[in-house]
Amino acid sequence: MNVATSPASPEELGVLLKGAQSVLHLRMDECLRPLGLSVSQYACLHHLHQAPGITASDLARRAFVSRQAMSVLLQGLERQGLVARAEEQGPRRERAMSLTPRAEAALHDADRAVSEVVGRMVAPLPQSERDTLARLLAACRDALLDG
Repeated sequence: MNVATSPASPEELGVLLKGAQSVLHLRMDECLRPLGLSVSQYACLHHLHQAPGITASDLARRAFVSRQAMSVLLQGLERQGLVARAEEQGPRRERAMSLTPRAEAALHDADRAVSEVVGRMVAPLPQSERDTLARLLAACRDALLDG
């Protein structure tokens, strides 16, 4: 599919962005499934790795899921031995979560698989355009968060 050369309307940009996100999610699911992870579980592990000790509420915000959905995700990951809850309660009686050594290994494999998918997605773009794309997507996200 070729990108149109005429200026895109806001509606066209929204549809294009949603289409790219949908296909990316599908391809990520395909590469993560053999590793025993869903895209949501991967996102959870990824954010826990970035911010050890994060609470479930903060993790839900970062992963763009409801607190209830995150609770279910974390319970499943805990049963699989991939996350552990702190013994002591923190603010708002929440217990911080952390990755287990088993999760660190699983996340390493998942990161590599996801990196291959994203690499394939941006392969047609030179590095300068990848950098520009990253800045533009961050600006779009931030504009919606601010509004």
